[in-house]
Amino acid sequence: MRSKAGKLEQIRVIFRTLFERWGHQHWWPAETSFEVIVGAYLTQNTAWTNVERALIRLREAGVLSVKGIRSIEISELEKLIRSAGYFRQKASRLKQFVTFLDQRHGGSLERMFSTSTERLREELLGLSGVGPETADSIILYAGQHAIFVVDAYTRRILERHGLATASTKYEEIRMLVEAALTGETLGLAEIDPAMLPKGSCHSPSAMSTASRCAQAQVFNEMHGLIVGVGKNYCLKSKPKCEECPLGPLLPKGKKFRIGLKVNSGGMSQ
Repeated sequence: MRSKAGKLEQIRVIFRTLFERWGHQHWWPAETSFEVIVGAYLTQNTAWTNVERALIRLREAGVLSVKGIRSIEISELEKLIRSAGYFRQKASRLKQFVTFLDQRHGGSLERMFSTSTERLREELLGLSGVGPETADSIILYAGQHAIFVVDAYTRRILERHGLATASTKYEEIRMLVEAALTGETLGLAEIDPAMLPKGSCHSPSAMSTASRCAQAQVFNEMHGLIVGVGKNYCLKSKPKCEECPLGPLLPKGKKFRIGLKVNSGGMSQ
């Protein structure tokens, strides 16, 4: 494992390498802050394509808003979001979020997001079904606060690059990436559209182009770029290290192929 200073520098190199190759990823693809929040709930334990179908149905029904979720019967809400899986649980949690918003912030998302990052995070983590990743997604992508979102792709990539271990906690990873990228700026990107990662780079939307501080933008881009690597190259069982933009940055001699780890000492399961 590298020293902390070495880890911080390596994370910066990862960010610069990916941004220079792929540029802006336009996260989160949504038209309103509330759509981001709904998406953050619905994407738990399911593929984004399933979430998109649910969002379309909510939009077509005219209820993709605080007022809409507040007024719709929960049985009807369950039908509309069925494609996202765990629909009864998720419908209940969306209702609970609106109740929280009404009781704590007068039904105003603007008022909620004017709360300090630390306090808002604590409030969200107190809600049923909201863990660190969901809370941080809401805070960063809907509220434009500067906080980094750690997902399974982040953990996998950092572990394979010797920057974390399986036992490293969510908060440790979040603070490590934030420390590395604090003060980082977006450089110039020379983009070849044919090389853009599939499934992570979106078309510009109202929320992806919303006004945010430079630090929040860097955290936003880093998460989207990592998703691009995770979906297309750093696969769970059949990673494509030779094709990955981060392949040359792997610890010397380390490659991952079809569940086998290859290192300078040979091959082992």
